[in-house]
Amino acid sequence: MGAWELLLVGVVIALGVCGVLVPGVPGSWLVWAAVLWWALGAPQALAWAVLVGATLVLLLAQAIRWALPPRRLREGGATPRTGLYAGTGALLGFCLLPVIGAVPGFLGGIYLHERLAVGGHERAWSTVRTLMRSGGWSILTELFACLLIAGAWLGAVVWG
Repeated sequence: MGAWELLLVGVVIALGVCGVLVPGVPGSWLVWAAVLWWALGAPQALAWAVLVGATLVLLLAQAIRWALPPRRLREGGATPRTGLYAGTGALLGFCLLPVIGAVPGFLGGIYLHERLAVGGHERAWSTVRTLMRSGGWSILTELFACLLIAGAWLGAVVWG
């Protein structure tokens, strides 16, 4: 697979990761489809292992999401900007503290947005708890799965 094709796969994966934060966009399935495209274009054992791992991770994430309460983020007070802060925090956390940093980064992003919006620590933390109860855990689960897959793909491309 050529460099331009790898770049396109990476762009689709990035769009899928961002799509997780947008209601109605099947972000996790875009990520999976991009990994499938890559595995079909580069038929190596590592590529197929990443595809199998991505499939298992996404199925596990979907099972966890179905067990969680439905998303009602608008009722909890979430705005599109909240999602932007949460996603940016998760991505930064994932890069700074590999893998597990996505969770505190996601929560920190929501907290930062709410702290800037409402001003006080107690009100901001209360809003974080409310948002996480009203569907934030569902989004975090899907986003974390997509970040894991993106990281595995990138690692396989760079070091594989």
